Amino acid sequence: MTKFHGTGVAIITPFNDDLTVDHAALANLVNFNIDNGTDYIVIAGTTGESVTITKEEKHAIMQTIIKANNGRVPLVLGIGGNNTATVIEEIKATNLSQIDALLSVSPYYSKPQQEGIYQHFKAISQASPVDIILYNVPGRTSSNMSPETTLRLANDFENIIAVKEAGNNVHQYLKLLRDKPDDFLIISGDDDLVLGVVLAGGAGVISVLGQALPKQFSKMINLGLEGKAKEAYAIHYKLMDLTALIFSENNPAGIKGVLEALNLSTPKVRLPLVEASKELKQNIKQALEKLDS
Repeated sequence: MTKFHGTGVAIITPFNDDLTVDHAALANLVNFNIDNGTDYIVIAGTTGESVTITKEEKHAIMQTIIKANNGRVPLVLGIGGNNTATVIEEIKATNLSQIDALLSVSPYYSKPQQEGIYQHFKAISQASPVDIILYNVPGRTSSNMSPETTLRLANDFENIIAVKEAGNNVHQYLKLLRDKPDDFLIISGDDDLVLGVVLAGGAGVISVLGQALPKQFSKMINLGLEGKAKEAYAIHYKLMDLTALIFSENNPAGIKGVLEALNLSTPKVRLPLVEASKELKQNIKQALEKLDS
């Protein structure tokens, strides 16, 4: 599964001023990332505002990215939810011929027990024709997928190949890294912790910030994968302020503020989210200027 080593990005959905999808900006962002070192792209994740795009828009977004990518890097599609039957229905209804893996979030809101999480992903594994990356993000789901449940799934199902772990929990990362099967990937979903995770044996990242600064971010990750901690941390320290800023209000408003400053997207997000405040945009601009100095 070397195709999912390195830097993946959870790509945004750019919107026009009228909040329709800006497909031209999306294609440009795909090219910008691939040209600057991004290893794979995640479509319709949380950062892509998956909960406020329609099924028709999701299909169109997918087609735009597939066309822009033109087979250059692996593509991951977000299909997840807290209704197992609906998730399976979407998997079966989606043409996955150009998709390398699914990213499927642990069930949110319902707060299932660990056995419920296991059975949910067992059903998805049995229904999916492509590989699956589990996604654990307790801050959004209100329940933590325990390392024991993740590793049980990793051992029981051949097409469950990785977990995107985004609990901001160093101890949980280390348990997963210590106990995982050799061919199972631990991918960080925490931009602020990823370098330490990679140096401890992680496969890389599915990043938010990386899509705005793919050259710097992918270089940091590659140095980490090579065990060059000192050189990698030199980049990490430069990115620290910006990493904190993009999550200070909401995601993806923060990263869209960065992409606006780089002329890669408008700052528009869909309700109930609101775009980054003037103060945050100013702080982002200053952080980018500092980065360039």
